[in-house]
Amino acid sequence: MSKEKLYFDTSVPSAYYDKRTKERMELTKEFWGKVKVYELYVSTLVLDELNQADPASLKKNLLGLVNKCEVLEIDGEVEDLAEKYVKAGILPQKYFNDALHIAVAVVNGIKFLVSWNFKHFVNVKTRQMVNQVNHREGYGVIEIIAPPEL
Repeated sequence: MSKEKLYFDTSVPSAYYDKRTKERMELTKEFWGKVKVYELYVSTLVLDELNQADPASLKKNLLGLVNKCEVLEIDGEVEDLAEKYVKAGILPQKYFNDALHIAVAVVNGIKFLVSWNFKHFVNVKTRQMVNQVNHREGYGVIEIIAPPEL
């Protein structure tokens, strides 16, 4: 039996070391302890965002968290689907990278997108609208969840 697939955006590894929100940091560490039973994915976009971390020691720690994840490419199909999310009013153009996170997971058949981004990802309206676009465009359903929901 194959493992379920998880994609996580940049907010998840970032929260692992974010001392500003202790509870979220602890929940993220608990989440990290549970993910061994899943196939883990990030995208080149996540790596690009993590590579912007400062200081260098934080960047090294963040990249170390995701070093065993399979890396998905942002290609034309992903960009097209992300644009459809923007055109549908799910996310504004200003947050196109957030649409790319969702689209790369959907295009690659990932069942769960995990994020701490409640404004743009983890909410009922986004889940419903994303899955309406996915259905219309011939893609599968994706569950968009926060780490404690796993």
